Amino acid sequence: QVQLVESGGGLVQAGGSLRLSCVASGRSFSKHFMGWFRQAPGKEREFVAALTWNGFWIYYADSVKGRFTISSDDVKNTMYLQMNSLKPEDTAVYYCNSDLSRGPDLLWRPGPYWGRGTQVTVSS
Repeated sequence: QVQLVESGGGLVQAGGSLRLSCVASGRSFSKHFMGWFRQAPGKEREFVAALTWNGFWIYYADSVKGRFTISSDDVKNTMYLQMNSLKPEDTAVYYCNSDLSRGPDLLWRPGPYWGRGTQVTVSS
């Protein structure tokens, strides 16, 4: 059974940093994309970043490019999202997701496996 467990959220001032972690278990993830989505209050869930487990392919949403870094640790079965220069508009619940995919329209679609989410709040 696939399990994804996030941690690392919290309250931070604008301009600050946080690092999210997602521990994955239950099967091998090496052949799938792993990634992060987020959902702000009153908004739809949106793609943030994705990678292949070996880190060869990495993608970011335009809104976080240059500020966020996604990475993985194969030994620890953990994926990270380093978030720097945080803005109030980054406030959301951040979800770890597995088996996401990119369609012919280049939009990312989530896979079936989700963590419970971790709250990130950025104050102005």
